Amino acid sequence: MPRHIVRIRFFAVMIMAFMWASVDLSAQTLPPAEEILSERILGNSDAKVTMIEYASMTCPHCANFHTKTFPAIKKEYIVTGKIKFIYRDFPLDQFALAAAMMARCSAKERYFGVVDVIFRTQREWVRNPNPRKALEQIGKIVGVSENTYEACVTDKVVHDGIMKMRNDAVEKYKVRTTPTFVVNEKKINGGLPLEELRKVLDAAVAKAS
Repeated sequence: MPRHIVRIRFFAVMIMAFMWASVDLSAQTLPPAEEILSERILGNSDAKVTMIEYASMTCPHCANFHTKTFPAIKKEYIVTGKIKFIYRDFPLDQFALAAAMMARCSAKERYFGVVDVIFRTQREWVRNPNPRKALEQIGKIVGVSENTYEACVTDKVVHDGIMKMRNDAVEKYKVRTTPTFVVNEKKINGGLPLEELRKVLDAAVAKAS
């Protein structure tokens, strides 16, 4: 794809994110660590089926899932109350870690929107000569001030909390790659086509009914 088209697409997504965010970009302070590191959940909290995703913000397979497959999963299973979806960070490198920290330091009600923007613009910011600076610019558009961004990505408690999340996934579920899904404690390696993932979720919903 020609570079100018990629740039147009990038800025179009960012403009949409700006319109969606509509926030004051003045100096902010970090939320409490407990809030930053708390579970990020979509769907019916009482659903009998829980789907956990372990993902890395720099993982192209994760970006593919979130931009192409997840909208259908959200519409068919999460919005309808069939499943509870939990997103957990499994950073594979320092830039994925920085992106995960920034997303968690955004307003909690906007978290999944920020994650969506990060994945949709992944190719652009990952390939930037300075990915962390590019993430900072994304943060400004989605409501994370420069002060908040710097405070967040240098916060040891946030860093250690996300790395603990990653280490717990390795210990409990033997996660090694991303995305990895856990559906009612059954591990499923990522990369499944939508139809195959539907079969897994339908079976879990039927069994739990």
